[in-house]
Amino acid sequence: MSKPLYWPGEHYFYPTGNTPAVSLTRDLPPETSANILLLGCGDPRNILFTIYNEYSKSNRCLDITCSDIDPAILARNIVLFSMLIDGKIASKIVWSIFFDTMLDSTSYSILVEHCQKLYELSLTQEEWRKSPYGSLLLFSTSHSLEKIRYHWKLYVDMETLPLSRRNGISNAFLAAFSSQKKEAETHVVLSFSAARSAGPLLAHSLPVLSEHYQHYRTTGVTSTDPKVVASATQVNPMFVYSLGGEGYNVHYGTSPLIPFHFAPLFGNAAKKVLSAKNAVEAAMEQFRLWSSAYRTKVSTVILRFLVGEATSVSKAFQALSAGNTVQTRIPVAQWQATMLEFDAEQYAVSGPAPKIFDVIDTSNLVDDVGLLNVLISAIPLRKSDGIIYTESLVSKEEDSIREFKNSLFADLGVITLLLGVAPLNYMSGFLSRSNVHEVLIHTAMKSETPQFQEVTTWKSPTSSDDPVMLPCLKFDTLQLGTFLADMYQHMFEDENPLSYYSKNRFNQKKAITTQGIIHYNCEAFVLLVKLIQSKLAFSQEEWDIVMERFFHDEDAFWDDVTTMSVAFSRMDLESQMYQHGVYTVPGTFRQNPIPKIGIFSGWSVVPHLVRVVFSVPRQVLNHVFQGKFVGTPFLQCKLVFGIQAHAFTSVHATFGRVTTCGTAASPRISLEEDKEGWRGTSPLIVSFTVPTQLITTAQKDLLVRLSIMPGVIGTHYAQKLGDTLAIFSAPLLDRDHVHIVPEPLKSSSMIKAMAVTSSQEMIGAIGECNPVEVIMDDDCELATSFCAHISVKNSNAVHAFAELRANPEVKQTASCSMRLSIGGASQDVLFPFPVKGAEHRLRVARKSLYIEIIVPLSGPLEWKIRPFPVLSSLAGSIQAWNIHYLNLSCLPTVDCSHPEELSKWLNPHVGSMMSKRDRSLKKKQEKDMLMFVKDSLHSILVRSSGIQGVKKRRLFALTDGATNNVDTIIFVNGLLYDPGAHTVVCEAYVLPPLTENVMEKHRKSVGTLFRLGELSHTKMMEGELASWKHLLPSFVERCRTWNHRANCEYKSHGSIPLTEAMDSNPLCSCGEGMNVDGMLKNPLWRPFAPHVTRIALSPLFAVTYLDSITKDPNSRRCWLCRGKGKPKLQECAQCQKVRYCGSECQKKDWPVHRKKCKKVPV
Repeated sequence: MSKPLYWPGEHYFYPTGNTPAVSLTRDLPPETSANILLLGCGDPRNILFTIYNEYSKSNRCLDITCSDIDPAILARNIVLFSMLIDGKIASKIVWSIFFDTMLDSTSYSILVEHCQKLYELSLTQEEWRKSPYGSLLLFSTSHSLEKIRYHWKLYVDMETLPLSRRNGISNAFLAAFSSQKKEAETHVVLSFSAARSAGPLLAHSLPVLSEHYQHYRTTGVTSTDPKVVASATQVNPMFVYSLGGEGYNVHYGTSPLIPFHFAPLFGNAAKKVLSAKNAVEAAMEQFRLWSSAYRTKVSTVILRFLVGEATSVSKAFQALSAGNTVQTRIPVAQWQATMLEFDAEQYAVSGPAPKIFDVIDTSNLVDDVGLLNVLISAIPLRKSDGIIYTESLVSKEEDSIREFKNSLFADLGVITLLLGVAPLNYMSGFLSRSNVHEVLIHTAMKSETPQFQEVTTWKSPTSSDDPVMLPCLKFDTLQLGTFLADMYQHMFEDENPLSYYSKNRFNQKKAITTQGIIHYNCEAFVLLVKLIQSKLAFSQEEWDIVMERFFHDEDAFWDDVTTMSVAFSRMDLESQMYQHGVYTVPGTFRQNPIPKIGIFSGWSVVPHLVRVVFSVPRQVLNHVFQGKFVGTPFLQCKLVFGIQAHAFTSVHATFGRVTTCGTAASPRISLEEDKEGWRGTSPLIVSFTVPTQLITTAQKDLLVRLSIMPGVIGTHYAQKLGDTLAIFSAPLLDRDHVHIVPEPLKSSSMIKAMAVTSSQEMIGAIGECNPVEVIMDDDCELATSFCAHISVKNSNAVHAFAELRANPEVKQTASCSMRLSIGGASQDVLFPFPVKGAEHRLRVARKSLYIEIIVPLSGPLEWKIRPFPVLSSLAGSIQAWNIHYLNLSCLPTVDCSHPEELSKWLNPHVGSMMSKRDRSLKKKQEKDMLMFVKDSLHSILVRSSGIQGVKKRRLFALTDGATNNVDTIIFVNGLLYDPGAHTVVCEAYVLPPLTENVMEKHRKSVGTLFRLGELSHTKMMEGELASWKHLLPSFVERCRTWNHRANCEYKSHGSIPLTEAMDSNPLCSCGEGMNVDGMLKNPLWRPFAPHVTRIALSPLFAVTYLDSITKDPNSRRCWLCRGKGKPKLQECAQCQKVRYCGSECQKKDWPVHRKKCKKVPV
């Protein structure tokens, strides 16, 4: 949630989306209203697509907060939404205004007229609320209104600018078109970004969509009609203004077709030759349908707009919740001094605007700020059962599978336990969304800019069970301290150029292109630790031990050359720990009181932390950052004393002038921001916090410095700035450039995590369960098992356990729950992650009256209890957990009339369900339920589409392989595209085993169906049918348009599915006979229509990174100093578990280690 300051360099404007649209409610039941937060929202494609996918009769409300750092993005979006609300402008003109860089005179006039109207209606928040849009489109802050309104005025006034400026704008756009045209004459331009929208049809669509991409970037017009292109002579103002200022700043990859879906167009083309014109028509038709859906549903959708950088927005929402005040004292963004102040009418304590959210979508912010920063920002803002979506597009690794692991700097399983959220596909072992085409893009573009779109859904690991309170959690203090120290080193080791180039010596191209990407600073790590601290059950004394282990004084860690940047930033780290209330380092912050000398002599109170405010003259910046190469160098501030330097990377910057105020006893400053910003003349004001003790002595000899961080980009400045890379330095006592003011501590409740209180803390039927302890491996890398300690306290349980010596029994009842039984008493013991209950061990102490359950964590693909959970919430709704929702009525039909052409793309697409692991298991004839289910799904999909076998089959029987008895019949109505998930889905109906009465009534119809229905038997392997009993409720749930009844069998039975048994119905009856038009069209099927339930059957795809989640033997370190050996690590000869650099480290650690060192039995 904090990132190093960098010089922005060239700014790219992203007026339209760079990935295909997805539904924001794809993991929510259809009746559940939702508060949704979009961090870095970009264009409105996902909002429109979400609303398009709503059922026509759905009346749920969506409250969507759209935040973006660039007010131009939000200004454009409101122009679009307000035009759609009016419903008076033709769809083609609305398209042109929003997507086309060049406009004809009619479209231009309509845009200017509409923006003038918006400008006049938005003088104040109160005036806007009275407007026709005021109840539907809201501004979260007055600053947002001001900035967005300013852009509307820019759009209106562009046509009245002086001729020289208008010509300058036009010439900039024409020059860009000309340059891109010349590039196309010498290079074959392929747009994989546009082709990504076709999913499994990527290869088929690539030539056509690349052709249009080239057309658009050389004309600025979507239409390929020469007359339309010729009439578009005026630059669209909505592409001229952005954070980059006035002119052409549009990103070179922009294409208006990227947000739309093209699998139906190319998949149903058969042998037709398609052109760019066909693609444009398909996209415009989708836009028309999405727009129409928004107009229909407009009264159920509230859109709020917030100008702010994503991490600032997150901090502001946390401050809003913690302080119950709309004034947050959080800057809107870097390079700005304005503070985020929420609109009181919406965000006061009793205001209607949401402060925590059901869904948080983070766009592809991972590429800009790093995955951990995104999670730190989003987790505190989610409801306990909320969903977080992250997305990465730019890949740094050649192995995209390794990319996800490395982005966390630690084992995914441990991070999951510490943060309380996990990737849904990691827990499930499969995806209902395909990303196979991403592998193709990544392979094709390795020599160019590598891309791999990884969309990840994050949920609480315990959410796979029916609602329970989260168990308290704790780690061994020394292990956790060691884990955090290792993680810290991994996060920052690449900042040292020597270390980085050594690590990437066999791939210098990668080293050069990626070493300048830095996502984290000390504050980011501290905020991560603070979030972790808030979720663990540690006393203050225990937490101090964790931190003491983290800050151990071994030279091999802090002084290692590979952690050089870590050592330079130690004071920064200690300052952030203290400022955020995480830990007070002895020596630095426990010296009390601080002497009142020098600049502090007149202060009434000298705090442990002060803020240094540093003015850097504009002319210095103009000199340093001029010329052809500027780049985006990262900046840091330093305190320099002779050859010693302390670096600080949590720096805030803005342009303006500082004046002193307050008194000598209580000094303060006032900052007047330069409204012209980058185009102004005021100095750059940077500020950062430092430990006061650093500047209490030798104040005359101390320098304050702004410098460039070392790295690839930094080397370009070395000739100009010297080895120190100093941009500007001034003595600490220079009153013209340096001001020192007290720094208040951050609120201890800034991060409001989910409560760690647990139902287990109360005495149950047996006793009280202590916080669940996580047991790590000896290298402090992996979480291997849990230990739950239950103190037997209930009198009946004590009697049975201690006196009657009854043996405790343990049975797994849910993914994260074990049931402990003694005599007649039972108590559920909860764990924070799914466990392998069959492998549990017990420790019993009858005299001490406790029982310990030790159970290993479930790894990916190891779930046995509920592989496809369908949950019943506390509010009474039923919800599919790991298969996404969809609206079948909105999905295009797959044309199956040309099976040979269809097979060219559908066969490999469906076949891609099977991973290397699955194929190996099948070849060896090993037992694996998920592989069995995938194999059966493959059979149904290829046979129902007609691409395998003599003819299409639409009737399938799930048949027990051992007895040949038919259990369940599936009627396939048709095959549909699921464009948002880049896959296909069967609209089908499931007929479970009939009751004796119903069977008797339809015995003749059943006979006719079996005789004439061309039934295809799908044989179930041993144990597979039970998995289908779990899968079918998920396939029902994901496509239902009806509500479960009050007397639903799921609720009365208290379990989903109702049964796993052969010849038994796993489904409730709420959906029987609903949405069965497909059954009524077929005479053979019609008699069964009242008894079937509609399902959406689709492939289950492999997760790309799961096979690589193994322990790296090269990552082992010395237990004491965390070094890598001198030259090799040596095991403790007695226990053979811990490792040391050598005898010196072992001797130092022996007083501690001897207490738990146990000789390995021979």
